[in-house]
Amino acid sequence: MKSEISTQQFDMRFTSTPRGARLARRLVSHRLYEWGHPYDSPVNEALTLIAAELTANAVRHGHVPGRDFHLQLTASCTTLRLEVSDTRTERLPALRIPQGESGRGLLLVEALADKWGVTPRQPGKSVWAEVWLSPATQR
Repeated sequence: MKSEISTQQFDMRFTSTPRGARLARRLVSHRLYEWGHPYDSPVNEALTLIAAELTANAVRHGHVPGRDFHLQLTASCTTLRLEVSDTRTERLPALRIPQGESGRGLLLVEALADKWGVTPRQPGKSVWAEVWLSPATQR
């Protein structure tokens, strides 16, 4: 008996502007809803917040004039993975002590994601986060 693993994927490029980040966040939430994760479910809320932080960081810290950022959302039966890529190589994200009103984004990602990291690419980097699906996150 052959077992099929079902994966769904959403890929899109966005302008490296606050408007592009806002649109990316909304499309992540909408796509999760279409994949069976209601807007008010813990997994949709968590991934939408993670998308907001990673896309805002791509715009604020990863912006290269004339270059967009790329978002990829992948769903398998056990994991939702969000990946945001930009073309800036020299600015790698790291957890830091917040200063003033900024610096809390990756702390939120750390708290909401089951796993996250940074993968170098040419040019730039991809910051990714995974949320593992369980009966508790499905409600």
